[in-house]
Parts: sequence; C-alpha cells; structure tokens
Amino acid sequence: MTEKITPVLIPGLICTGDLFRHQLDELATLAASDSRLANPVVADTLSHDSLTAMAEAALDEVEGDLLPIGLSMGGYVTMEMARLAPDRVSGMALLSTSHKADTPERSQQRAATIKMAAGKGFRGVTRHLLGSFLSAQAMADEALVERVIQMAQDVGSATFVNQQKAIMARRDQTPTLQGFAGKALVLCGLEDTLTPPALSKDRARLVPYARLVLLTDVGHLSSLEAPQLVTDAIIGLLNEVIAARV
Repeated sequence: MTEKITPVLIPGLICTGDLFRHQLDELATLAASDSRLANPVVADTLSHDSLTAMAEAALDEVEGDLLPIGLSMGGYVTMEMARLAPDRVSGMALLSTSHKADTPERSQQRAATIKMAAGKGFRGVTRHLLGSFLSAQAMADEALVERVIQMAQDVGSATFVNQQKAIMARRDQTPTLQGFAGKALVLCGLEDTLTPPALSKDRARLVPYARLVLLTDVGHLSSLEAPQLVTDAIIGLLNEVIAARV
C-alpha cells in the first residue's frame, strides 16, 4: 500500500491557521475520500524563534511523506523543510514568498517594524502593514480586513517580533530549489508588493518541475483573497505528486 501524503499548511508572518481556512476544509474533504491523502495539518509557527526550528517541528509533527504548503514566511519554512529532508518532501507549494535572503534595506525595514511594534502598540503596526498585505480590492472587504487584524491579535507582539527576527536571519534557498526533485507550485498575486511576481517567475525557473500560477487582482495574502483559485492550484499539485508516484 502506498504511503499517504500529508499536506502541511504553514502560515505567514503575523498569521494563524485561519489564513488557510478554505484550503483546510477542502483538503480535509478530499482526504476523506482519497486513501492516498492524510488529513491536512497546520504547522506551528508561533512557538519557535528560527525558521529551522519551525521546519524541524513541522517535520516531526507527521510521519512519512508530506507536502508543505507555505505562504510568505511559511514559504521560507517550506524551503527549509525541503533542504533538511528532501527525501520526505514529495512536493511543495510556494505561495507569495521569496527564495532569497533579506537585503540590508529590507532588514532595516523589518527592524523599524519591530521597533514600531514595541513603541506604538501592536494593532497600529497591523494597520500599517495592511496595505502591503492586501490588494486594493481586498482592502475594501471589511470582513477580510478584520480577519487579518484578528489573526495579528491572536499572534501577539512578542511572537511577531520573534518571527521578524527569524525571517531576517534566513538563508538564500537557491541551491535547495535547484536540487529539488519533486513537483512544485509557485503562486503569486499580480498585485503583491511584498513579494512581487518577478520573484515567483525567477523561482519557477530554478525548480526543475515547477508550475507557475499568477493571479490577477490578488495581493500578498493570496489564500484569503482568492481562496478557491489557490485551493484548486494546490489540489492540482497534489494530483501531480500522486501521479508521479504511480
């Protein structure tokens, strides 16, 4: 009997598992009718102070083959999982993320955001970041905006600071991507200003078996802004991974 594949969804900075609410529901429904899939799990990105520790915890949480699905910071963790355990990562979904290390300018911006979190209150930082997290269309959706704010409040300022420091210390994962032998989904919104589409195009060229998906009128938090399109792309990746195992 073929070992089941476990989808592992990995939230981004300042986000909880609610980032993947739609995807979790549909993947759980799919797993119930497909013996080749295990129920999806959400990785713990709130209890660790480095991307490597997050990746190790996610690898330890489930047995056997897995398919990490990471958005933004979750993508950094996904690539770190592939670096640490390439034999267990059957495929990976890299959503709205980057494979490169922070530039000095970006690290300075993160340091300023950390200072703002401590000095002005965490809710203020969240509203400051909203315009870069969401497209203009999504910013007009008050329910969606409130979901992002609530996730940030659930994460809290101390964890937010730890996550930012972990991100600032991340490595360039170009060698990991070039050596990855599994299937990959590279997805980004065309309105993403934090991790622009050009980064996704570069990344898709690095991975030998990558599929690039660019979503119109979608910003950084693609799984929230275009839940069904993102879910469909992930299920397509799962189908590719399963077909490659036969």
